[in-house]
Amino acid sequence: MLNQHLHLKLSQKLSPQQVQLMKLIQLPLQELEQRLAREIEENPSLELGKENEENSLENSEDYDTENDNEINVEDYLSDDDVPDYKLKSNNHSQDDDEKSIPFASGISFNQYLKNQLHTFSFNEIETKIAAFLVGSIDQSGYLRRELLDVVDDLAFTMSINTDINVVKNILKTIHLLDPPGVGAQNLQECLILQLKRKLSTKYISNAINILENNFDLFIKKHYEKIITKLNINESELKESIKEIEKLNPKPGSAFSEPSKINSSIIPDFTIEIIDDQLVLNLNSRNAPDLYISNDYKNMLSGYQETKKVSKSQKDAVLFIKQKLDAAKWFIEAINQRNQTLLMTMNAIIDFQKEYFLSGDENHLRPMILKNIAEKINMDISTISRVANSKYVDTPYGIKLIKSFFSEGITNDEGKEVSTIEIKNELKNIIDKENKSKPFTDDELTKKINKKGYPIARRTVAKYRERIGAPVARLRKKL
Repeated sequence: MLNQHLHLKLSQKLSPQQVQLMKLIQLPLQELEQRLAREIEENPSLELGKENEENSLENSEDYDTENDNEINVEDYLSDDDVPDYKLKSNNHSQDDDEKSIPFASGISFNQYLKNQLHTFSFNEIETKIAAFLVGSIDQSGYLRRELLDVVDDLAFTMSINTDINVVKNILKTIHLLDPPGVGAQNLQECLILQLKRKLSTKYISNAINILENNFDLFIKKHYEKIITKLNINESELKESIKEIEKLNPKPGSAFSEPSKINSSIIPDFTIEIIDDQLVLNLNSRNAPDLYISNDYKNMLSGYQETKKVSKSQKDAVLFIKQKLDAAKWFIEAINQRNQTLLMTMNAIIDFQKEYFLSGDENHLRPMILKNIAEKINMDISTISRVANSKYVDTPYGIKLIKSFFSEGITNDEGKEVSTIEIKNELKNIIDKENKSKPFTDDELTKKINKKGYPIARRTVAKYRERIGAPVARLRKKL
């Protein structure tokens, strides 16, 4: 049986413009510049430059079209005929341009290895297999594929039928290439290959023995068991471990790919202290001067002077108005983006004023996204987009805005302190501990509690992991 029911439902949907604005807010400065360049390329009515106010387009009345939206064109017109700064991605003077040292591209890591293959006597098939193996080595210097998979790939992609023993023999030759350790399939093999290229000494021999036969004990730092098994004393073990510590776990890391971009962080904000006052500035590259193209002004002027209006002319005017609509929205979105960034950062500065004046992380107040969202009456998701990808240049270095946010607890004195302060205190305790007998998590908990921070052992373990400190057994040193 069919029944009809009337339901009232209230739903909220973001318009395409709002979605695009959220995406613009999330972009860091370098990606914003790429987005600007792409928008200018796709919308010919947009242009970068400076406005000339001496001349303006007057009496620009649009023809009646199916589009009823009226656009105030005059507000967005540039009167420069052919600006020489067209399509530039910033609006600062040439004196302010960042000077960078050019990088020599060199050759790739894989090509460097392939060039060395010519020094060995391979037949035609072996040469192809060797080149295939070298091409499979990653940028850290490892061959992370199973040799059986390599044999299958050679058969299917290069029609080379071979067996795993042939591939193993060729791989042994690749192990002779520079840098030492290249072509290893795991860390253990990589370190052993490097040791075998060194001049043999008692400590080198012991180090090879440790890695070949006692690798699990070594990575777990069971030094007493190693001493017993190798029948050596603690001093000899210490010297052998020093030889291992000199090795490079990523032999390919010294080579840079020309395809990799040598990039640096460009902060969106700058904070200065002037006369004991905090001064916030938005990077000028966030706010380029965007205007409507002069060509579009001339087209509109030409259509105004035409008395007869054909369908093609109406279509042309409709196209121009659509582009002007898009250009007007994009300009407003960029302005709104910058206002949002400034409002958010000003609220953070006001909340963390004591820290920004002193630079002492112990002065960082507990602060969550909700605190700033309520302060400037914005949604938490908007604050998150600003905080996650933007940097600020402070007198104490360039900081990720997200790093100023943290939860808090109440210490023994009844004062709310930031978890950042607790992590710093935990790091100090670990740095000063006796590395031959590092503190367990239980001992760390007792020490941090004595300093007035009432946190549980599981919380200590979580903070220890976040500061990059391993468990006590792995922090142990001879």
